[in-house]
Amino acid sequence: MKMRRIDHVVLTVSDLDRSRRFYHEVFDMPVLDDQSTADCLTLRCGHQLIRLQTTDREALQAKQPTIGSADLCLVVGDAIDDVLHHLKSYYVNVVAGPVEKYGAEGKLTSIYLRDPDENLIELAFYDNK
Repeated sequence: MKMRRIDHVVLTVSDLDRSRRFYHEVFDMPVLDDQSTADCLTLRCGHQLIRLQTTDREALQAKQPTIGSADLCLVVGDAIDDVLHHLKSYYVNVVAGPVEKYGAEGKLTSIYLRDPDENLIELAFYDNK
């Protein structure tokens, strides 16, 4: 079996509207209305999707969907200083970083923040990308 990539991830959130505003406005992720329902919202993140769901979603989901338990890394295409300024303009606190790390494509610099449900979001900046 040959895995090619991750297609989408699902985050369980307490308030779809609040999370939609955060991911759409702060991260500029387009909302895909044709794939969204009353208990699930789909956003485009590069070539992948992020789905936001509530705990009472009536669909196949994790055995114990838990709000605030995600830890994910998003690769950013902008300069880190521009992103830091952007986050500040939305009153989003950076909880750690910048720190140097290694990711799937090599050396990177990361900053960390939390979304409205306290999920840990790592924003990664590749040095040569």
